[in-house]
Amino acid sequence: MTTRRDFIRNVAIGTAAVSVGGVLPSFSAKSYRNIVGANDRIRMGAIGVNARGNALAGGFAREKGCEIAYVCDVDKRAMEKCIANVEKIGGNRASGEKDIRRLLEKKDLDAVIIATPEHWHAPAALMAMKAGKHVYLEKPTSHNPAENEILQEAVKKYKVVTATGMQRRSWPNVVNAIRDIHDGVIGEVKFGKCWYANNRPSIGIGKPTAIPDWLDWELWQGPAPREKMYKDNFLHYNWHWFYKWGTGESGNNGVHFIDIVRWGMKLSYPTGVNSSGGRYAYDDDWQFPDSQVINFEFGDDKMITWEGRSCNARSIEDSTVGAVFYGSEGSLAIGGGNAYKIYDQKNKLVKNVTSDMGFTEGDITNPTQQLDHYHFSNFLNGILKGTALNADINIGCISSTLAQLGNIAQRTKTTFRTNPLNGRILDNKAAAKLWSREYQKGWEMKL
Repeated sequence: MTTRRDFIRNVAIGTAAVSVGGVLPSFSAKSYRNIVGANDRIRMGAIGVNARGNALAGGFAREKGCEIAYVCDVDKRAMEKCIANVEKIGGNRASGEKDIRRLLEKKDLDAVIIATPEHWHAPAALMAMKAGKHVYLEKPTSHNPAENEILQEAVKKYKVVTATGMQRRSWPNVVNAIRDIHDGVIGEVKFGKCWYANNRPSIGIGKPTAIPDWLDWELWQGPAPREKMYKDNFLHYNWHWFYKWGTGESGNNGVHFIDIVRWGMKLSYPTGVNSSGGRYAYDDDWQFPDSQVINFEFGDDKMITWEGRSCNARSIEDSTVGAVFYGSEGSLAIGGGNAYKIYDQKNKLVKNVTSDMGFTEGDITNPTQQLDHYHFSNFLNGILKGTALNADINIGCISSTLAQLGNIAQRTKTTFRTNPLNGRILDNKAAAKLWSREYQKGWEMKL
C-alpha cells in the first residue's frame, strides 16, 4: 500500500532548485523529499491572501486531513487577517512569511494555494513546482498564453499534482448538466453562450502617493515591469483592470463559464477569435473593456460567445452569470449555482434541477463556499490517493488561453485565425506579439 509519505516523496523526486530566471535562491529537492509528509495531514501554504486567497485558505482549513501551516503575502495586514481566519476555522496558528521564495524553502510544506494577483499566478506556480510542492492555482492560470504553455510543460517535468480553480467542474449538478448534454438530451450542440454581468464602480484617476508601510511594493510587482510611481487606485482588486497585472473581466470571471461551455461542447482551442467592446461607462484608468463580446469559432460549424458587462448587471436567463447551450432538440441553461434547466424546442421547461447550495451575487471573494468543498477535496485526494483531477493544469490553461485570446483580439482590434492544436495565433504579427509579455529583468519564466 502506498502511504501519503511515499506518494509525496515519489512525486518530489527529480525536482530542481527553486528558480525563475536567476533571482531566486536554490533549494535541494532531495532534502525536501526526505522530510515532507511525516504526519497524516497535508500541510499547505496560502500565497496571496487579501481576498480570494483568504477565502481559499479558510476553505482548505475546513477540509479533513488538511492544515494551513503557512500564510504568505506582501501585504502585512492581509497576512495577519488570514492567519487569524485560519486559526478560527482550523484551530492552528499558521506561520507568516512575506517572501514566496522563503516559503518554498520550508521542508515541512507539502502544497500551496496560489491566489495572488494574476501577473504572479504562473511564475509562483512554476516556482512551487520546482520546489516539489503540489499546487492549487486560482484562475486564470496565467497572465498570458505563453505562460500557459510553460505551465503545461512544467507539470510533466516536475510531476506534481496541480489543480486549477475551475471549481464548477466539481459541482454535482453542473457535472450532471454536462452529462445530460453529452448524452444527447438536447441533441447536437453547435452554439454555446456564456456571460458575466455586474455593477462595478469607477476606479478613478490614480494619484501618486507614498507606498503604504504595510506593503512590499517591489515584491508585489515581482515578474512585472516596474511602475515609475505608486498610485492610490492600484490596490486592492483594481489591478484586475491594468494590462500589466490583470486579464480584465474575461480572465477574472469569464474564464469560469468559457470553461463550462467548452467542457459541454467537448472543445479545446478555437480556429478563429474576434472581440468587440470598450470602456464605455467611465473615463478613468481602467484599461480593459467594461463591455465586451468575444466570439470563438471552432471549424465551420461550432461557436462560443462570451458577453461581459462590468457596469450593467442586467441578467440573462435569470442569472447575472451563467452559460446556455443551444442544441438541435432543446436548450440547457446553467446559472451561477449548482442548478440547471432544460427547455425543449418550443421553449417549454422540461427539466428543472435545483440546489440549496448556490452562488452569492455581489460576493467577489467567496461566492460559492459550500460547493467549493467538492473541488478542494478532489485536489487533496489527488495528492493522497492519485485521484484524477476534475480541473487539471491542461483544463485550466486551455480555458485561460481562450479568455486571453479574446483580450488580444480586443486590444489589437483584429480578427485572427488560430491553430486548433495549441491556440497559437496565425498570420497576425500585432496579435502574436501579445502572446507573451515583457518581464522585469531576471524574473523571466524558465523551465
